[in-house]
Amino acid sequence: MEALLRPYAAEVLDHPNFRRTKDFIQHSNVSVYHHVLHVACCALEIDRRLHLGCDRCQLVRAALLHDYFLYDWHEHDAPENKHPRLHGFYHPGIAAHNAEKDFNLTERELDAIRKHMWPLTILPPSHRESWVITMADKYVSALEVLKGR
Repeated sequence: MEALLRPYAAEVLDHPNFRRTKDFIQHSNVSVYHHVLHVACCALEIDRRLHLGCDRCQLVRAALLHDYFLYDWHEHDAPENKHPRLHGFYHPGIAAHNAEKDFNLTERELDAIRKHMWPLTILPPSHRESWVITMADKYVSALEVLKGR
């Protein structure tokens, strides 16, 4: 998967903080790293099959960074986990903040990261890339949770 995504987002894939996402569990026994790789590949496939014309570099970069919160959200007493019971509501903003510190992001990338949890994020996605990542994330998350059970 990483080889498929590398042409679009080598800078993200090679960043030391991004590599840290391998250490955090997202759903079941799936790491954040593998989760975001799956979401990025799924987003590319949605764009390809539906002929949506997404900017693929922005699509992949945002998909890889949509859960860039850099802590284990299952550990309620972790100092970085400021809202342990409301992670679903707060992590998009935390991920966007962390991503902005490490990367130069476009407005479309930020929109996708900030709004991928819609409708929890109240404001809906504003760009096709954001909608595709929102759909891909929900699909991949459902598969990960169901497979874990």
